[in-house]
Amino acid sequence: MSRDPLQPWFERWRLEPNGEPFDSLAGRLAPVSFQGGPAMLKVSRSAEEIQGAQLLNWWAGEGAARVLALDGEAVLLERACGAGDLAAMARSGRDDEATQILCAVAGRLHSPRSADPPAGLVPLERWFRALWPTADSQGGDFARSAQIARSLLAEPRDRVVLHGDLHHGNVLDFGARGWLAIDPKGLIGERGFDFANMVCNPDFETAVSPGRLPRQVAVASAAADLDPARQMRWVSAYLGLSASWTLGSGEDPWRALAILRLALAALEA
Repeated sequence: MSRDPLQPWFERWRLEPNGEPFDSLAGRLAPVSFQGGPAMLKVSRSAEEIQGAQLLNWWAGEGAARVLALDGEAVLLERACGAGDLAAMARSGRDDEATQILCAVAGRLHSPRSADPPAGLVPLERWFRALWPTADSQGGDFARSAQIARSLLAEPRDRVVLHGDLHHGNVLDFGARGWLAIDPKGLIGERGFDFANMVCNPDFETAVSPGRLPRQVAVASAAADLDPARQMRWVSAYLGLSASWTLGSGEDPWRALAILRLALAALEA
């Protein structure tokens, strides 16, 4: 039987178990106690996850979960123990407030830092490469999304280090520390990109409810001082990319395409 990849780090960092280990797309995780406080141990061989841990370390707890220890594939993070839940908030009549919280976290992450960011951040131009061949082969809404994406990428504004996957499930309640981000992708590009995914969440039913998409784009744009029309274009670009990833994995991207059609219709209104 192979040894649990978490075990060496329990020993090295003197961790105490505080719940059952579990697996996720991010790797192998375990809630633990570290120096008397709650923490989360994560071990992943994914280059994207390792890059994300380095970015969290660079953010140094400002807008993101604090890194308590970091060594290659293993990272020890402070653990969210607050009762707040942005997805539940959005579904229970506090949608605007949830979006505003996400925008406030994004603003903290995008703030200038004195130290240079970690190497290996992915430019948005590279991130969008998956969309181009799909647009060529599928046409239709994919092609419209790609055209919008190319125009945005050709004339970027406000270039910052990006979280890359900022939504209701990746901003958690850390109690006295407030709302903080986890699981960044580690991108760099126009800051508007980080506000695109959040308005397509927390779930499909919420995202497609009548009038909801343009309203949340307006809420996010006001909170983050963005151009609402340009922001709807970022939403359209992001959704085409998301649908391309889904199609590439062999699944039907109907959800992303349905929201994309709402965004494209809003641009034409």
